Amino acid sequence: MYVEIFAVAALLIFVYIYRKNKGENSYKFIAGTVSNAYERFAPYSFKIVREKAKELGQEYTTRQYVIQVALFGIISAFVSYLYFYSIIWSIIYAVATIAVIPYLTYLRCKKAYSEFIFEQIQVYTTNVIMEFNTTQSFVKALEGVRDSGVLEEPLLGDINEMIKMSYENGTIDEAVRFMNEKYDYYVIKNMHQLFLQITKEGSKDSGEALEGMLQDIDMLVESVYRDRIDRTSFYKQFCTFGLALYLLVLLVQLLLGEASYLELLDQWYVVILLHGVILINTYFLLTGIKYYHEDVGAE
Repeated sequence: MYVEIFAVAALLIFVYIYRKNKGENSYKFIAGTVSNAYERFAPYSFKIVREKAKELGQEYTTRQYVIQVALFGIISAFVSYLYFYSIIWSIIYAVATIAVIPYLTYLRCKKAYSEFIFEQIQVYTTNVIMEFNTTQSFVKALEGVRDSGVLEEPLLGDINEMIKMSYENGTIDEAVRFMNEKYDYYVIKNMHQLFLQITKEGSKDSGEALEGMLQDIDMLVESVYRDRIDRTSFYKQFCTFGLALYLLVLLVQLLLGEASYLELLDQWYVVILLHGVILINTYFLLTGIKYYHEDVGAE
């Protein structure tokens, strides 16, 4: 009975949308509505990282999102049906799983954004040191890197702010503090500390110190890229293991027999236990996915 009610309700919604948008493709209307809702309610930081992911070509197309929604819904409905043999619970879990997709989108876009920022930090530190070796002035080095065209927003705008602050204050202290607070990378803090020391105390052998800093940057980049390879390998194995845990219920049914398993489902505490298994495993899986996508480039 519930299935028929759900099917009729879905049909009525589709007919209503179709009649309200005769001259417009209903699929495009639904996609546009969802997109507008996202733009209205998504956090500002989410919009920034997603926009940058689009620029980098790492954001999904509408077609890819539709495929993702279909796969998530079908797989979660199938798995939950194996647990409860209930179409109602299958629908509930399918909707709940689809609702997680915006969070996964955020993690994916945040990862792409953090990788981009780290690469920009690498370019910033390396080129400032090289420019300083030529100009022997931190501010002039910043101007040289700014004008070279090797940096993009938001780092380019931050360098302009550093240059402005340096000229206004007559010192680089506040500009360095501004950059250190905005980008929490030890390679930036160490480089800035070295430039502060050179600027205030002077150094006849600054070239050797800066060469050592360049070597530290190269070592950092190598370790970060090695960490990315390790994380990717771990992520594939982890997701395979996490998804396999959902299917342990099949082993239970094989051991007990389908009839005995269905009798167990009549007990309320067994149903609660099964829900607990699904929720705990989902939390475990999402935690691993979050770990893979965050702190990219962190030292």
